[in-house]
Formats: sequence, structure tokens, C-alpha cells
Amino acid sequence: MASVVDRLGTFDGVHRRNLSKLLALAHLEGPLSRARLTSETGLNRSTVAALATELVDLGLVEERAPDPTKRVGRPSPVVAVHPGVQVIAVNPEVDAVTVAAVGLNARIVVRERLEVDHLVTPDETAELVAGAIARWRRAELAGVRLIGVGLAVPGQVRHSDGLVRWAPHLEWTDAPVRALVEAATGLPTQVANDATLGARAEHLFGAGRGVDDLVYLNGGASGIGGGLVVEGRLVGGARGYAGEFGQNRPGISSAGDRRAPDGVLEDEVSRARLLEVVGRASADEPTLAGLLAASEDPAVADELARQQRILATALGNAINVLNPSLIVLGGFLATLAEWNPDALDAAVAAQALPVAAEGLEIRVAELGENRLLIGAAELAFADLLADPLAEQLVDPLVG
Repeated sequence: MASVVDRLGTFDGVHRRNLSKLLALAHLEGPLSRARLTSETGLNRSTVAALATELVDLGLVEERAPDPTKRVGRPSPVVAVHPGVQVIAVNPEVDAVTVAAVGLNARIVVRERLEVDHLVTPDETAELVAGAIARWRRAELAGVRLIGVGLAVPGQVRHSDGLVRWAPHLEWTDAPVRALVEAATGLPTQVANDATLGARAEHLFGAGRGVDDLVYLNGGASGIGGGLVVEGRLVGGARGYAGEFGQNRPGISSAGDRRAPDGVLEDEVSRARLLEVVGRASADEPTLAGLLAASEDPAVADELARQQRILATALGNAINVLNPSLIVLGGFLATLAEWNPDALDAAVAAQALPVAAEGLEIRVAELGENRLLIGAAELAFADLLADPLAEQLVDPLVG
């Protein structure tokens, strides 16, 4: 017979899991009625009411009156995440460090792109993040409870401790950026590969929502990374380094298409080459996309077509190996796809096994330039969503 301690432990574990279920549903689905929560969780109405009340007391959700225009039968209060619970999301890149505050509803509250004219160091990254938080605390984030910080880094990040083993374009090696940001901000910090987090965000909130098998490729200032979702689960690999599509050597059928002898995919399919062809040293994603779309220079069209051909080969290889139902392209890769989607589809189909490509779709990232920040926010929210009663996560709002 189980002891009292064992029974209490079991009850407490079930209780915490049920709190997690409710909070996760409000987080992923948006405001939900208690009746809908009852249906989704399989719990009874009184249990859902008690759990919702507890989450309100913890300051994690708020209850609202039901919409009178949708009221059928007995009214059911609506449960929504509390807007005052937020995290800081960070994406350091070769040309800028982007920092944002993100709510539990995946909404960007405030966002700032801090441009740099040199390769930012891990220490500088921590200082920039701390400075942004201090400024926002006096204005946009006054009265907000910050849960933590999530960093989306363009490099290989060891998932066991967040150590950035190698971020070649930033020239970071074994960089303890997690510890540096924690020391500078006083907030618990998590770090992961940027493209992996982009895949996570698009799978939960964007173009891959509801899709169990997808490949995500991210094109950024530091090159090309990728993320994989297989049977509904994000794949990280043995130590967190899976998805480095940009480091593969592409098959290039035409010698005239090659620009970097013995180069990898991201040497050939390159944001820097697109910037060069429109005569810019740097630009954010929307600006670059606009410049490319507006150009009538044949050289721009030639470069877009060249990069699209090589990208198609890489995608064909991914389809043959992984057999996804969806490929999502983010960053400048989305721009390549949108330039001539029919040509990309045809080139991919010509290089993928017909059976592996059956039913395949290629979509651009729905979350746009916020995808990496939303992914970084998910990383920072993970502990809270897993256990809303964790002691360190239930401090009062900070003014």
C-alpha cells in the first residue's frame, strides 16, 4: 500500500500537470471558454474552474466575461493568458542584435533592432540585452513580470547547458553567452540554435501549425540553418546540433552556377550575395525583399534564379531523406521562393523521388521576421509552461 507521502506526491504531480495543460492550451490556442477547456482536457467542469482560478491567483491567466454575441445556454467565462507575463527574446547576428519582449500569447510587445558595425561579442550581447531591458522597464514594460530570456543564436548550441560551441559567422567558439546574459540581467536564460527555434515557432504558431512532419530552413545574415519536426516532435539530435543544412555541399549541375569552389550551401545560396547584387551592404529582411522585388536589373533576376536552382537541389535531397509533408522557408529563402514559386516547385519535383514528394507543400514562414524571436520566447517560457507552480516562476509583478 502506498504511503501518505507517495499519495500526496502523486496527487501533486497530477495537479501540476493539469495546471500545465490549461496554461498550455491558453498559450497555444488563445482565449478559451471554460467549457472548451473542459472538452479539450477531459477534466470535469469543477476541476477546470478550480484550476483556472488557481492560474488567475498565480497571475498567469485572467478570466473575462463571455462574448454575449456567442452565448448559447449557460455562459462560460473565458480564460486568456495574462498580458503582464512576458519574456525577452534575442537574436544576435553579424549585422545587428534584435531584442524583443514577447507575451505568453506569442505577441511581440516591443522590438528593437540594434545595428552593429562589427562582430558582436558574447559580452556585448549581454550588455545590449540588459540595456534594452532597463530602457523598457521605464516605459513599455513597466509593471510587467519578466520570466526569463531566450536566445536564438546562429550556430551550434549544446542543448545540455546552452554553450555555444561554434557560431562561425559571429566567430564565437565555446561561448558562455547564457551565463553572461543571466549575470547581466538577473533573469534565467536559455540558448538554442536560431533555425531550430524558427522551426519550433512555425510549427506551433505559423505555416507548420498542425503538421507533424516538416523541414524548416532559415536564411539569415549568418547563413542557412534548419530545423526538423518528425511525428510532431522537434528533432535536436544527440547533442542539439541537428539541422545544419547550410553546411552541406550542394550538387550544382551547371558549372556556371558555382561561385565558391568547394563551398557549402550557404556559400552559394547567400543573403550577402543578394545584398551585393542590389548594391547594399546591409538591410533587414523586409527591406531586402522589397529591393529585390522592385529591381528591374537583369543581374538581380539572374542571381535569384541561380540561387533558386541550387536551393531546389538541397530541398530535393531533404525530401528524399526525410519524406516530410511540408517544407517551410524563412528569411531570404522565403524571398527566393516567392520570386518564382512555380519554377522552384518544378525544380524540386524534378530532383525528388516522386513517391517521397507526393502531397508535399512548400510554404514561406508565416511569422515573418518575428519567427526567431517567437521561437526564442518559447524556449524561455518552456519551464513555466511545464510547471506553473515552480517556485522561481511565481514572483509578483515587478514594477
